Amino acid sequence: MLKERKISLQGQDHQLSHTDKQIAILEELEQTSFSDQLEVLGKSPFKPSGIDIFQVNLGKMCNQVCKHCHVDAGPDRKEIMTRDTMQLCLDALDRSDISTVDLTGGAPEMNPDFRWFVEELSKRGKHIMVRCNLTIILANKKYNDLPEFFKNHKVEVISSLPHFSARRTNAQRGDGVFEKSIEALKMLNAVGYGQPSSNLKLILVYNPSGAFLPADQGGLEAEFKRKLKDEYDIDFNELYAITNLPISRFLDYLVASENYEDYMQKLIDAFNPAAVDGVMCRNTISIGWDGFLYDCDFNQMLDLKLNGTAPNHIRDFDVDLLTKREIILNNHCYGCTAGAGSSCGGSVVSE
Repeated sequence: MLKERKISLQGQDHQLSHTDKQIAILEELEQTSFSDQLEVLGKSPFKPSGIDIFQVNLGKMCNQVCKHCHVDAGPDRKEIMTRDTMQLCLDALDRSDISTVDLTGGAPEMNPDFRWFVEELSKRGKHIMVRCNLTIILANKKYNDLPEFFKNHKVEVISSLPHFSARRTNAQRGDGVFEKSIEALKMLNAVGYGQPSSNLKLILVYNPSGAFLPADQGGLEAEFKRKLKDEYDIDFNELYAITNLPISRFLDYLVASENYEDYMQKLIDAFNPAAVDGVMCRNTISIGWDGFLYDCDFNQMLDLKLNGTAPNHIRDFDVDLLTKREIILNNHCYGCTAGAGSSCGGSVVSE
């Protein structure tokens, strides 16, 4: 049985806290590489379709240490976006027509300037999404009013809930996480989130608890809605099913449990050409806590910065140049094109 961790891989100085070690494992793949797969499809070089979503990582600090986390987030991570870098993000948005901003972490709410940033985005009329782990709402009294704050700024809340059972959620995210998540969901429902008569959108995120792909998103959503309503009287709007990518702590789990090769084979066998055009790197730009730019959140965690012909820091943000860039690929990308495909918005094609 794998030992539950209380600190990040970085805090342990684990070999997989170093991105070059992760990339070396990914590049040892004996089967067809992802880049070659796209070349066969005639989709190389791989290019963006535009920039619709501005995804900002506000820091790697988190109140949880989840076993599957590709960010390697935790309470011991001190990387956090400064207000100066947030201002550069605002300046970049002011020079573009990007309307959607996706705030992520770690737990983005733990950034001391989180509320200021949301308020500034709200003033600009941006559609704001926050990826909330739910338990942060109950982690400290200063977070208890987050549901009301989200409501006041019409924030779309995307909440992590690996399963509707306590056993499976707590096994992945830690003891007591499920119970606190249920309480937080009730608090969000109480201010109008997820209610049929409300425009306050509440989305749940499911990801598998082991070395397997998610089931059909529509079926999972129906099951989650039925179970959470019947057992806890909780409502939500949609469910996203996201495939775990072989990065950071999930990669460590795969290697330690001797599931890595089998899991990669599952991803390759499930490669779906129809999912390629819907992956998140085609319409999203990812901004790291330090202002560096990436094709997606996953590339960010592998420190795969943008292609050299594109600006690589938020201070040099240029939509035209970024739209012309070639997307950086590696074998972890198989996770986004397996089955129905997977992105930060869930499945990308109907099965």
